[in-house]
This record gives sequence, structure tokens and C-alpha cells, in this order.
Amino acid sequence: MHLFYAPELSDQKTFTLNADESHHAVRVLRLSPGMEIILVNGRGGWYHTKITHPDPKACTVEITKVQSDIGKPGHDLRIAIAPTKQIDRYEWFLEKATEIGISEVIPLICEHSERKEVKTDRQMRIVIAAMKQSLKAFHPVIREPLSFRKFMKEDISGTKTIAHCQTGEKLWLNEIIKPAEPITILIGPEGDFSGSEITEAIENGYIPVTLGTSRLRTETAGVVACHTVSWLSREF
Repeated sequence: MHLFYAPELSDQKTFTLNADESHHAVRVLRLSPGMEIILVNGRGGWYHTKITHPDPKACTVEITKVQSDIGKPGHDLRIAIAPTKQIDRYEWFLEKATEIGISEVIPLICEHSERKEVKTDRQMRIVIAAMKQSLKAFHPVIREPLSFRKFMKEDISGTKTIAHCQTGEKLWLNEIIKPAEPITILIGPEGDFSGSEITEAIENGYIPVTLGTSRLRTETAGVVACHTVSWLSREF
């Protein structure tokens, strides 16, 4: 099964792939007229198509069948996570979270963050590849990097949590998750959230949570949080 990304696709009867996807289909895979491929738009749309004109710069297909919400998570999970110093670890989190199922990712810039910038276009390429590899038609929204202070000012609905490493009373996710309710989880950098950030989050309604008895790397904590919410929502 060959999947191709077509974010502009909605209700057309025919569609022309962009130059990159056309080249991959015609030059790399050597697909020919009449061969069937799947197009996905990243919003749950799964389009069965047949190639009508295998142009390596503008491959045209005819849409034969449409399915909706393929690979869309059954839970509304938002993770605001600090990008790691070694960017490949953060990108590994993006890949695995997309495979498991997540609605939105916010690169969170904190007081102890060693990495202050990430490239949004590269993040998008990673989640698109992960979506296609895991045979989904849905990928998470990838936000631009946002400072912790600015994120605290956003109007967030649903359950709000913060996973930090400092001592104090914490709940397990299964104690507070409601499957039909959106959930936001904050995960800090390698040096953890600062004391003032934890205090500010709690003052803004974020509940301290634990992800287990081990001290986890940032990217591991992100994957554990994603999988836990998915499992508790019975979607994994």
C-alpha cells in the first residue's frame, strides 16, 4: 500500500500531487496508469485513487472512494514539551507520539531549556512521515515554539496537568483522566521546570502528576504520557 500526503485535498474528483510526491510516485516507485494509491490529507481523510497521468512533476489521480477520520485519536491530547538539547531525541518523541496518537504538540521554552529554537517545517516532515508509516490519515497540529509564560496565558479547556520531578503530592494520570475530556500535559526540559514555573502552573489550575517511579528523560516522559492517555482511552 502506497500512501501520499495531500493536505489540500477535500472533496475533489481528481487531484494532482505536488512535485515531491509526484517524483516519488513516478520516478522512485515507477507507478503507472491504473495503479491504485492512497492519499491522506492529515485531517483524517483517506482517499482511494487510481493514477490517470503519471507525470513525474504533476502526477494526476482519479478519486474512487473516500473514508473519514482514519487514524484520528479517540482522545484529545495536547502535550506542551520542552525541546531537548539533542534535537534527535525530541524528533524521536514527535515520531512516536504521532504513531501512538496525539492531537497537538507545543514546543515549550522554559527557564531551564537548553534549546530555545526548533524548526517547524522539519517537525512537520517528521510527523507526516510517521503518519504515513503508521498508516494513518491524521497528524497532530504542530505549534510554533512558545514560552512557558505565554502558554500560561492561553485559555485551555479540559484537564490540565504538569509532570515534574520535584517532591510533593502528585496524582497518577488514571486518577484524573476523563476519556471524553481534553487533556493537556506539560513536560519540562532536562533540568526540569523551575520552582516558580511549577508554582505558576498550579496557580493556573494545572494538577501535578507522576508518570512512574523512574526519573525519565524528557522525550521518554512525552512518549509515556502519550501512551498512557491512549491506553486509558482504549484507543491504543
